[in-house]
Amino acid sequence: MTATALATPTRKTTLPSDPPEEIFYPDSDGQPMADNTRQFDYIVMIQGGLAAMFADRSDVFVAGDLLWYPVEGDNKTRAAPDAMVVFGRPPGYRGSYIQHREDGIAPQVVFEVLSPGNTPAEMRRKLAFYERYGVEEYYEYDPDRGTLKGWLRRKEGLEPIMPMEGWLSPRLGIRFSLEGSDLMLYRPDGRRFETFVELDRRAQRSRTEGLQEGLQQGLQQALDRLIASGMAEDQAKHLLGLG
Repeated sequence: MTATALATPTRKTTLPSDPPEEIFYPDSDGQPMADNTRQFDYIVMIQGGLAAMFADRSDVFVAGDLLWYPVEGDNKTRAAPDAMVVFGRPPGYRGSYIQHREDGIAPQVVFEVLSPGNTPAEMRRKLAFYERYGVEEYYEYDPDRGTLKGWLRRKEGLEPIMPMEGWLSPRLGIRFSLEGSDLMLYRPDGRRFETFVELDRRAQRSRTEGLQEGLQQGLQQALDRLIASGMAEDQAKHLLGLG
């Protein structure tokens, strides 16, 4: 009698799958923030003025020259607006703005300050990018030509704002103006955006005026005390060097 060998069932081995590769989103594109000092001054003024304006808000993020990645898993599609404002996100440090990690919220307002090296084709690509990825207001200033342009999102996408002179931003509440070829931005309270140098000079003037006011008050108080003590007013003034 021939023995029949029983087939041993093959056990299926399941190998652990490799974890999905994490996408790296670079913090730098290797490009300079600005091509010249004039462009740089305007970028700093705009970003600094916006940051100061929203400094007390815990739900507004303001940045300058920060890479923005709008598409999850895609580290090639990106832009670095010269300034951007995001409502609905907290302020604080970021190496880049990775939208899917920010509750999917796109920057609502972006600014670009042109340099002589920016071509019309490049600026058209930037406009198309901002239109595609949800920007509500886009502003473009060319300090060399003294031109200011703006676009507002409507039903058909980003449409030109005409005219820009005196325009009030729906999101920011700031007013745009050109004085000659210089861009002027005014806060809702009427205060003008200032450069760091202007802010420093104003602070120095305030300190000087405060010291002078304090000195005058101190002299007047000393004069009043001397007179109250029985000294003649002329004598008291002479003693204090008031003439």
